[in-house]
Amino acid sequence: MRPPRFWQAAPDHPAARLLAPLGRAYGGLAAARMDRPGARAEYPVLCLGNFTLGGAGKTPAAIALALILRDLGRRPAFLSRGYGGSLPGPVVVDPARHGWRAVGDEPLLLARHGPAIVARDRVAGAHLCRAQGADVIVMDDGLQNPSLSKALSLAVVDAGTGTGNGLPFPAGPLRAPLERQWPHVGGLVLVGEGASGEALAADAARRGLPVHRARLVPQGAALAGRRVLAFAGIGRPEKFFASLREAGAEIAATRAFPDHHPFRATDLARLAADAERLGAGLATTEKDAARLPDAFAARVRVLPVVLRFADPDAVRAQVRAILGGRQPA
Repeated sequence: MRPPRFWQAAPDHPAARLLAPLGRAYGGLAAARMDRPGARAEYPVLCLGNFTLGGAGKTPAAIALALILRDLGRRPAFLSRGYGGSLPGPVVVDPARHGWRAVGDEPLLLARHGPAIVARDRVAGAHLCRAQGADVIVMDDGLQNPSLSKALSLAVVDAGTGTGNGLPFPAGPLRAPLERQWPHVGGLVLVGEGASGEALAADAARRGLPVHRARLVPQGAALAGRRVLAFAGIGRPEKFFASLREAGAEIAATRAFPDHHPFRATDLARLAADAERLGAGLATTEKDAARLPDAFAARVRVLPVVLRFADPDAVRAQVRAILGGRQPA
């Protein structure tokens, strides 16, 4: 879905007021579900989630956390629900065999960096992670899912949008009331810059929670100086467009689609025609490229991004403390 504009407006916006009763009901149910005790896995579960619907950088953060775990001598595996995929799992993602319609787009990216398991039943998925030789799980999303007990949950926040108007869905972007979510969080990963994010960082600090600042760094040297039509179907397409500019690309035009948008033949034909008219190439995100037909994807330049922590040692110290200094199994 594409987030409505009023989610970033004041909480007394007419649409927000109209939907507030539904938001209170939805948010209350979600919060009560979060409070349920989860099954305890035989090895630590580290969760990268967010307070809101929409993209904040969870998948790049999960990859960055896995790299830190490997530096600590651990064997991480990724666990994902596989949003948008048809397979309920548990299944080990194989990019040579699975497409995005089977396992979702994000697990295909995770599988490039280690064993990735898709499972709607997170407990069954945890067992399969163990069977793959993992001694720690990195859960991509799942802050609001109570099925597994987490050793640590880090809330990933886009500093530019924060928690929007601060109301639960559908009146706002929150998955549950913020006050009910804080007790389930052991730290904040603040991505980028913005006043909304700073307000959350101050709130986290008051609660004694660490704030790990980070930024998404484009890896697109090949796009420098190139004229492109940029398109993206992610939570905040404008973040991708900004990353393209940072990489030195000349953006002739942009096209924004809803998050996880399944590109149709008509979409692709229009993109190709617009690019030709503008005398530009096509550029998109890694996640969007995973949802493109191979023949069309071959015509599109992809801009990878990686998440860099401002103080990776602080993240490493918190993770080491959670793991308790135990040696890998």
